[in-house]
Amino acid sequence: MDIFAKCRLFTAAKDAQSAGLYPYFIPLTDSEGTEVTVGDHRLIMIGSNNYLGLTTHPKVRQAAMEATERYGTSCTGSRFLNGTLELHLELERRLAEYVGTEAALVFSTGYQTNVGTISSLVGRGDYVITDKEDHASIVDGCRLAFGEMRRFGHNDLAHLERVLGGLPEDAGKLVVVDGVFSMGGDIAPLPELVPLCQKYEARLMVDDAHSVGVLGGGRGTAAHFGVSDQVDLTMGTFSKSFASLGGFIAGAADVVHYIQHTARSLIFSASMPPANVAAVLAALEVMQEEPERVARVNEIGERMRAGFRELGFNVGASETPIIPVIIGDDTSTFMAWKALYEAGVYTNPVISPAVPPELALLRTSYMATHTDEQLDRVLATFAEVGREIGLIEANLSESG
Repeated sequence: MDIFAKCRLFTAAKDAQSAGLYPYFIPLTDSEGTEVTVGDHRLIMIGSNNYLGLTTHPKVRQAAMEATERYGTSCTGSRFLNGTLELHLELERRLAEYVGTEAALVFSTGYQTNVGTISSLVGRGDYVITDKEDHASIVDGCRLAFGEMRRFGHNDLAHLERVLGGLPEDAGKLVVVDGVFSMGGDIAPLPELVPLCQKYEARLMVDDAHSVGVLGGGRGTAAHFGVSDQVDLTMGTFSKSFASLGGFIAGAADVVHYIQHTARSLIFSASMPPANVAAVLAALEVMQEEPERVARVNEIGERMRAGFRELGFNVGASETPIIPVIIGDDTSTFMAWKALYEAGVYTNPVISPAVPPELALLRTSYMATHTDEQLDRVLATFAEVGREIGLIEANLSESG
């Protein structure tokens, strides 16, 4: 069979485009953080991971411009060879101090961080154990590793213990969980996970992509629970609270040193451009200088969860500024997305196979820079759309 045959048979996206319900790869004409424009259509953005609103912060912008002026647009090489600047090393020192570890290592993307870290550590005879709702980059890192992968039910500690208990005692074991789960907005139960990993001599890695800048005063999930000294590896990304692009892994110095010399996604990729590194350093300074941003984004999360629930929407187990509005089937989710889009609210529809069809949802997420007026407009628009297409009862939406 022609290997391209599957391409001609793939019609799902084209069918959605023909129906006017295709929600992906929408080109933004302009972005000002909490609001964006598509053509001449202006929308409130509640689909971004810009949790602290730092992409438009003057200090972050200025740092990126000054780094470009000094170093140019690229390092044109990998970290392993000619692509390491003193800026990279400074960022690694600052990040390790911030999350409370001995060392940190910067990758060009968060995806590469997970893929490189997991595949370098988990060798033949080792096991990597993941939560079923872990990010795709974690899954792909497991696929590239020479060890074996096991999965446990989402935040199901009893299931995790059964998995760990069934593995060879002398095998190397790495448990990997999201700190904050990117679709549900719920938090990994680290106070229970830590002793369980210790019991079975498994190391624990926490993906804090959606946690740094949000939980623990900005320092992540381990800090949130007060277990920073008991988490072996902390991973983070720069494309969210840090308003840039890239990722990092932080932990014991000898472990980070090993990853640095064995992670293929680090060694065989060009390093972070100077502007991106400088933007992260500036964003980190802002986080420390303006802690009210972290407090504000969590206050907004609490407000919006309460608002959606009052209207009659299901927001699952969210505990963070990531709030899923669970619709329950793919078609209705696309219809809700389209109606909200036309009414000036930008959300992200998530359907099967990313989630089970009965959990199809609109992923909403919030920034510290959203105004109360914008949040009121979002809730009012959800109420109107929910009533019009039958997602919530009219009396609930009217009372909300």
